[in-house]
Amino acid sequence: MTATTRRRTLSAGIVPLRELDGNPRLLLLRCYRYWDFPKGEVGPDEDPLAAARRETAEETGLTQLEFRWGRDFYETPPYAGGKVARYYLAAAPDGDVTLPISPELGRPEHHEYRWVTPDQAQELLNERLRAVLAWARHRLEP
Repeated sequence: MTATTRRRTLSAGIVPLRELDGNPRLLLLRCYRYWDFPKGEVGPDEDPLAAARRETAEETGLTQLEFRWGRDFYETPPYAGGKVARYYLAAAPDGDVTLPISPELGRPEHHEYRWVTPDQAQELLNERLRAVLAWARHRLEP
């Protein structure tokens, strides 16, 4: 398959936001040395927002999400062989984060999670995900 005929694989995720001590915090997940927001592949005929909600629940245990900013999303340019990731912004005011065992892996998909400030996220994320962070920060402006 050439670069022009590669199929695009769509992943969908959520940038979870929570107010802690009166300050906005974003949830990041770490797999090895790589930090990201919760996300995963969109299934055939699955709505991307539904996939983002499903993946967030599967990876973090968070199910109470509030889409205060609507269904707007940020989509990354293609990476890793044509993969595109779409992110939505949602408040996650309640619920404990867990790192459940993945049935496919037999272990959690991620090694660690952190609720971080936007500035801390800037330090942890790679360049592609810093663009997602910039979009989320802009959406959070009054």
